[in-house]
Amino acid sequence: MTRLFDPARHEPLQPIAWSEAAARAAIQRIVADTEARYAPDRYWPLHPRDLEPGDDPQQRATRLYDGACGVIWALHHLQGVGAARLSRSYLGVLEPLLQHNRACLQSAGSEDFASYLMGDTPILLLAQGARPTPARADALAALIAGNIDHPARELMWGAPGTLLAALFLHQHTGQARWAALFRQTAARLWSQLEWSAEHACAYWTQDLYGRRSTYLDAVHGFVATASPLIRGRALLDPADWAAWQACIVNTVQRTATWDGARASWRAWLELTPGQAPRMLMQFCHGAPGFVVCLADLPGPELDALLVAAGEATWAAGPLKKGSNLCHGTGGNGYAFLKLYRRTGDPRWLARARAFAMHGIAQTEAEAAQHGRLRYSLWTGDPGFAVYLWDCLRGEAAFPTLDVFYTA
Repeated sequence: MTRLFDPARHEPLQPIAWSEAAARAAIQRIVADTEARYAPDRYWPLHPRDLEPGDDPQQRATRLYDGACGVIWALHHLQGVGAARLSRSYLGVLEPLLQHNRACLQSAGSEDFASYLMGDTPILLLAQGARPTPARADALAALIAGNIDHPARELMWGAPGTLLAALFLHQHTGQARWAALFRQTAARLWSQLEWSAEHACAYWTQDLYGRRSTYLDAVHGFVATASPLIRGRALLDPADWAAWQACIVNTVQRTATWDGARASWRAWLELTPGQAPRMLMQFCHGAPGFVVCLADLPGPELDALLVAAGEATWAAGPLKKGSNLCHGTGGNGYAFLKLYRRTGDPRWLARARAFAMHGIAQTEAEAAQHGRLRYSLWTGDPGFAVYLWDCLRGEAAFPTLDVFYTA
């Protein structure tokens, strides 16, 4: 293992020339296959890679992260941006999907219905975008307000996820109630910051999955929370944003691990005695997610560090876990798209497109191995199709973190 990543988790980049035609064809193939595999009673079949030990392979996959909500979002997003034309609308199934998702959470002993990646909130966001009603808006407001004190303090389950939902609702509607909930959530998160004397920086503790952690990463950690704060900074008082910006810059700088001209971050801030830092190079842990979450931060303080993180992502190469966004080649490629937008340097777009071509080959190989695609936004092929579209346009809108509503 190098100081920054485990080479065993990566594979050499295939030298496939960028082809706009191949990227467009891959998008169409993914959309067509995903539509063909839809079943009204089961939604989309679970992929073996999305099953945990003991899971029923016939269970409904309902969530935004790796189930039907995310697939519906991806299909309608691709249609909304002009990347594909669907054979039907899937927005009419959102009401029963909401009930099925809630039943799935309850069967697992969870009442975390406000969860942004796993709960009711994103399903209601989709439904409210398609057909807004006062009752649904009130339900969303109640979920966001009720999640402010969630002990996870991270994007998947906690208040940072519903902070992002409030931001999307404000951007979509302009209504003051969502801005107020955004500011209320941000203020509570500020009050929950802790201080590390050892590292001289602020951080959050996550009470998550039965244990306490100090994640730094782009799903459960510090920068996952920084991302919606950066994107919604105009809703904050200027003095409050200045304090947030100083806090974010300080923590990100003080927790970076450098190896020459490259940099990344360990998974946790605090380590137990004798514990070695866990260094991964994927969106959900490590440099790619930091670049994605921080690339819209105003000012030059992190410029050199973000470029160094991009160089580390490139040096590591594509991930063996496939083309997906959360822990695959597409998610890492979004770091290059973000750097292209931030710096204007065309090498980052070229690198993003190189990862796109490699990801297409990975998708095809996995489909041949399993006899089907992987129907999931964050862990599968519909999410990768969105990445391909952004590579075609040279844009960088990470699905459901940077964009939720297309109009």
